Amino acid sequence: MKNFKISGCGTALVTPFKNGVVDYEAYKNLVIRQVEAGVDYLVPLGTTAETPCLTLKEKVRLLTITKENAAGKKLVVGVGANSPITTIENMEIMGPCGADAFLVVVPYYNKPTQDGLYSYFKAVAEATDKPIFLYNVPGRTGINLSTETTLKLAEIDNIVAVKEASSNYAQIAAILRSRPEGFMVFSGNDDETLSLMATGADGVISVASNIAPAEVTELTHCMLEGNYARAREIYFRLLPLFKNCFVESNPIPAKAALSCMGLCENELRLPLASAQPATCELMEKTVRELGLLK
Repeated sequence: MKNFKISGCGTALVTPFKNGVVDYEAYKNLVIRQVEAGVDYLVPLGTTAETPCLTLKEKVRLLTITKENAAGKKLVVGVGANSPITTIENMEIMGPCGADAFLVVVPYYNKPTQDGLYSYFKAVAEATDKPIFLYNVPGRTGINLSTETTLKLAEIDNIVAVKEASSNYAQIAAILRSRPEGFMVFSGNDDETLSLMATGADGVISVASNIAPAEVTELTHCMLEGNYARAREIYFRLLPLFKNCFVESNPIPAKAALSCMGLCENELRLPLASAQPATCELMEKTVRELGLLK
């Protein structure tokens, strides 16, 4: 199973809404835009997609649209919940809809021990023959997946990668130093892509690439090819975008940017609210300076 290989930029796709319902036509166009920009793989139904606020019917249709328009690119599909029963049910439903691998977030709210986290991910992995990506984002879940637990889970055949968004460089470097052969590590934060890939990470699962897919993809490819001077140039150009995408809770600023680009409405599903006027102005300025406004 560790022969499942991807690298570079994967976009954590947003879910467009219009008048309170999913805007499937806008979503299709966003997927096509990603493919045409050359991103390496797609990550639908992650937390950037506001998945906790989507119905099962909406999730299935979104994944079906993604598969139909992905032009053969791999799909790493978010299925995580805070219950193994729900997570496994999600895998059983999403697998036949086109998932190539599953992204499973650390269970939120429960605050399990490291033993509990190991047992949870082991049970999830045993319930599928598809590859599993761990997702560590303690700022959202309230608990950190430790280096030791990550490396122990990495020994399980179909646990093939971790999306690391802990912002703990020492922890991530320790994982990179001791990971088993074939186990992939992806930055979960755009602004850490350069430093983590310089340390050996395989790429990024990106929010900013919703807005600038070609540019973030080029950044990762330059790092993979060892063209560090060009990578730094791109990184410094994109750094304001990376930072500004998180001036409010993700994906609020990203949707504000996509809205001013005419790609979707500036609309989210409660409890997330649309961007404040100052954020809208900031994101318009950011994408304008990147030359992304028509």
